[in-house]
Amino acid sequence: MLAPENDTTIGLTVAGAMTPAGLGGCVIELMERGLVDFVISTGANLYHDLHYAMNFTLHRGSPFANDIELFEDGVIRIYDVLFPATVLLETDAYIRDFLVRSGLNGPTSTSDFHYRLGRDLLDKFPGSEEHSVLARAAKCGVPLYTSSPGDSSIGMNIAYHELMNGSRFMIDPNQDVNEVCAIVLAGKQNGCVILGGGSPKNFYLQAQPTLWEVYGIPKGGNDYFIQITTDQVVWGGLSGATPAEAVSWGKVNPGVLPDTVVAYCDSTIAFPLFCEYAVGSPNGRRRRKELVHRRERLVADLTREAKGADEKRKSEVPSTK
Repeated sequence: MLAPENDTTIGLTVAGAMTPAGLGGCVIELMERGLVDFVISTGANLYHDLHYAMNFTLHRGSPFANDIELFEDGVIRIYDVLFPATVLLETDAYIRDFLVRSGLNGPTSTSDFHYRLGRDLLDKFPGSEEHSVLARAAKCGVPLYTSSPGDSSIGMNIAYHELMNGSRFMIDPNQDVNEVCAIVLAGKQNGCVILGGGSPKNFYLQAQPTLWEVYGIPKGGNDYFIQITTDQVVWGGLSGATPAEAVSWGKVNPGVLPDTVVAYCDSTIAFPLFCEYAVGSPNGRRRRKELVHRRERLVADLTREAKGADEKRKSEVPSTK
């Protein structure tokens, strides 16, 4: 996957709320080294990433703490991570202030929104790129997508901005779908590293059937597939769905199926080990693609190919006359 001659476009998908557990540092290192070209994440990961940029402290606690007492004391719990509720309130205040200052207006992709947010962090919190995925992604030109933007505190504050300020700014999921498809289409080879599963996993993998099924552009499926998950295939959910099942959808190249990897393990254990291996390998640094600055051109290329495929498809439809 990392060999220079493969020129693989690598997407990282991150489910759950893993930044509070400290995994943001791994993502930062991979982006800085050019080992991840774009990221699809839950909004929760990026919202809690803001705490690190703003120099808030999260504390190790116990998953067996008395949650009623925590609530009464104004303490938030994410499994065994604890922090004051004031962290949420101050982070929310920053997001709302940014939305007012940014002048964002009309439909916008999550990649553009996160890039602008990351640039603002770099300006307001110097050195934040050392601790924040958002800030480092903006500095490295790595697009950050959120597959369900309304399902997060960032989305909640965007909704506030519309309701209270009459803003016309909104997240446009259509732009996200087309941008990710354009990135995958442009890739000489495509590979994914999937942490957990959920919506980010599917949002990445659906790019292949979007291309062949909807736009009529055969791409052939992903060339590399690595997943770390605790979910099992027997429950029938997307998080536990195997790469073999993905082959049937055209999401994974059938020729590479024997080389796909699924590690059934806690991502907070396996992902740091995986990152240590990747950065220590002979190909532990690549030239960054800086796709955030190439999105417009890539979408234009997708549009041109899709229109050509559509014309061909229409010409092949038998006449009913």
